[in-house]
Amino acid sequence: CPSPSELRPVNGTQLCALLYADNSPYYEQCCAGAALEVLPGTDLPYLPRGWAGRASSLVVGTRCELTVWSRRAKEGKTRHFGA
Repeated sequence: CPSPSELRPVNGTQLCALLYADNSPYYEQCCAGAALEVLPGTDLPYLPRGWAGRASSLVVGTRCELTVWSRRAKEGKTRHFGA
């Protein structure tokens, strides 16, 4: 997995988080498969098509916090992730 300070897409701007579709019990094989980029200030009450319940590993950038909800439309229990 990239380190939190390494989260930069191809164009070089900072990312707040990367969510990955594939995971593994072996650390070196985590953070694989499709990736969903989360830019600073992004507010997603609904995940893009095909991502609900799919993210299995994530990396949160420095000076960022990712908040997720257990139900759609920002309902249910919340969990906060940081670098």
